[in-house]
Amino acid sequence: MTKTQAPFIYLASQSPRRRELLTQWGVRHELLLPDADEDAESLEAAHPNEAPARYVQRVTALKLEAALARLKRRGLPAAPVLCADTTVALGRRILGKPADAVEARRMLTDLSGRTHRVLTAVAVGKGARRWTALSASNVRFDALTPTQIRRYVEGGEPMGKAGAYAIQGHAGLWIRRITGSHTGIVGLPAFETAQLLRAAGLSIL
Repeated sequence: MTKTQAPFIYLASQSPRRRELLTQWGVRHELLLPDADEDAESLEAAHPNEAPARYVQRVTALKLEAALARLKRRGLPAAPVLCADTTVALGRRILGKPADAVEARRMLTDLSGRTHRVLTAVAVGKGARRWTALSASNVRFDALTPTQIRRYVEGGEPMGKAGAYAIQGHAGLWIRRITGSHTGIVGLPAFETAQLLRAAGLSIL
């Protein structure tokens, strides 16, 4: 990196929402995605009876270590690496990404008319240093009809989303109340992320 280039970070996430948020905040970033032979999905497997907060923090830490190893293996220029993971929790039950439409409908039916938690863990690594944070928010859904759920799932938005919904999409029309961080629910909490990036040496507002 030359002196004329602004400092940047690596984002080890395929989420377009996280990229959009970093761009919005003026954080220059490059993607650091898994190699074809990396089994990234296996990192997200939950342990039996694992508490949701423990789960999301453990998965994020594993993703960060895998990304730092990837950075070293590829011989890329040194820069902080940012990882995050989001999960939806209904009590102690972890609602991850639905495997299919049937599971998506089941998750949304369970969330209907109830309050659930959205947990997003963030981790930044730079050399041997690690910085971590956890954002926890409560989300209250309106009571949903089977027709609403069916149409939403048919639209495809729930797939690839923890809890089978995206607050920034059509599901936002059903949310009566949130307590916590809107950006954390989207997938990258602004306040906590800014704190970690500052700790790692980035100059951001």
